[in-house]
Amino acid sequence: MGDIETWTADECAAAWGVKTPTFLGYVSRGQAPAALPDRPGGRRAWDADEVRRFPRPGPGRSRAGAGADAEVLLAEMREVAERIEELRTRQRELLAAGKEQGLEIAPMAKALGISRQTAYS
Repeated sequence: MGDIETWTADECAAAWGVKTPTFLGYVSRGQAPAALPDRPGGRRAWDADEVRRFPRPGPGRSRAGAGADAEVLLAEMREVAERIEELRTRQRELLAAGKEQGLEIAPMAKALGISRQTAYS
């Protein structure tokens, strides 16, 4: 392998913060660098620098390069999530009030733009 640093699948997985089977799954789907040509003894190895540079797939990948605009967008998403929860609470209040007044589930669900199953729950 010459002068390059090589890693086993376990070392690659540790560097990416995933389990070894996850890393090997990435390799099989072309979402991680291919292993170097087979070594004596049959153990696969990867070029450590190539693994470090390769953009890791999956939900756990780093946002480090996303920048300030991404943080602003994430803050806006959190704000929307809070407002959605407030609206869900208001929906439940309206459903309870409608039930007290004898309204049927179907028209209440239609008025709120939700399914009858959601209105029941």
